[in-house]
Amino acid sequence: MLAAVGGGLVALGPLLAADGLGLGVAAVSEPGPEPAGPAEAAAAAVMPPRRRLEFLAGRRAARRALRAVGLDCGEIPRSGRLPVFPPGRAASISHSAGIAVAVAAAPGRDLPVGCDLELRPLPREAARLVLCEDEESLLSDAGLPPAGAVRSVTALFSAKEAAWKALTVMTAEGRESPAGSLRELRVSPCGDGLRVCLRDGPAHAVRVRVVRVGAGVFSYVTGRAGTRD
Repeated sequence: MLAAVGGGLVALGPLLAADGLGLGVAAVSEPGPEPAGPAEAAAAAVMPPRRRLEFLAGRRAARRALRAVGLDCGEIPRSGRLPVFPPGRAASISHSAGIAVAVAAAPGRDLPVGCDLELRPLPREAARLVLCEDEESLLSDAGLPPAGAVRSVTALFSAKEAAWKALTVMTAEGRESPAGSLRELRVSPCGDGLRVCLRDGPAHAVRVRVVRVGAGVFSYVTGRAGTRD
């Protein structure tokens, strides 16, 4: 299963490349996972075994995504739970069910970066934790249709997660998100994807593409969205 999911994600590389993004994939089962430097080693040392493997797989995926756009990267420390990349490098990491995936922006592309992988579908009952009443009309028990008119709870959750990461900014005090919860983001259809914005600041919006991966979904931000999108 892991190999099939990983292969399905790798096959998305050309699609992301068309949007100016590099893709990296790693599995927790890969042999010899080692930290790339002292900061990663210190972070990994205090983690439970399973979380340590996910953490290291995520770092491998991020370095692969950066290499896909021609950038090298050594160790990737963290601030809180968020990765901190060297100047000139921007990437986002997600992992689910033993697979880590990352996307990275190509050099010279001022793109918001965010991705999310959800390989375990969420129940319909989880909608109240993710959506507000004005978004519930997007839901469909059919899951993720090709037209993009309606989405599953899993797809909408994943799209908001990817957008939340893209809208998180680095300040002098560290990373800061303008949204405290996913319900503070609003999702709406936008062409063949979704538009996700801040409810109290709709000008802060990104476009998100959601694709099916196995029984789950993979979401990634493709760029900024205008107020009329």
